Amino acid sequence: MSYQDMQSCLCDLEKTGRLFRVANLEIDPQLELAAVQRRAFRAGAPALLFPRVKGCAFPVLANLYGSMDRTRFIFRKTLGRVERLLKAKADPAAVLRRPWRFASVPLGLWNMLPKKVTSGPVLEGRTQLSALPQLFSWPLDGGAFITLPQVYTEHPDKTGFFSSNLGMYRVQISGNEYIKDREAGLHYQIHRGIGPHHAAALRRGEDLPVRIFVGGPPAMTLAAVMPLPEGVPELCFAGALA
Repeated sequence: MSYQDMQSCLCDLEKTGRLFRVANLEIDPQLELAAVQRRAFRAGAPALLFPRVKGCAFPVLANLYGSMDRTRFIFRKTLGRVERLLKAKADPAAVLRRPWRFASVPLGLWNMLPKKVTSGPVLEGRTQLSALPQLFSWPLDGGAFITLPQVYTEHPDKTGFFSSNLGMYRVQISGNEYIKDREAGLHYQIHRGIGPHHAAALRRGEDLPVRIFVGGPPAMTLAAVMPLPEGVPELCFAGALA
């Protein structure tokens, strides 16, 4: 089993020297943090955790997926199983030729099914958009952006996770004429997975419900950027990877 939450992942990375905690420095989310992140990435540095962010009670994690070596380490326990699962889907005859190589596929299929719960740590608190880290990455940014957001939608004509899309799009949480703590901006290209969902909602004369997640299990973040085959929900991929 891989990490079920981000905290356990960070503890493991720190123990193995793959994460550095910047505990003695307050960092400014206005341009400074992004500049440090870019330099850390170019230098091949470890992941960086900033517990002290100016004007914000939340810590910020940077450079988590800054190298292939670190990404493979994070998913080292399940990556092979997911690779075999995808190979089995692409070439079912390979399973018949070498079934012993695909012995873990049934477990991977079982793990792809989401588990429904009625409670969890994510529901234990509330906050406001203005309390989140106000990250400005470039001088001409129109406002603060959430980085690595997981944007979840379902098709209005057939709701449920089998018709869902989990993507990563630009989410702006301040600036322009947005009403503070009540509005945010979402930018996506119409050919992305969320596009058909939005088009269907417009055709029905309805709003499209959108959920945006930050952090959580590392498998969720990776699933949100995966170019998966049509008909394979990102939630199912995340389940297999986690």
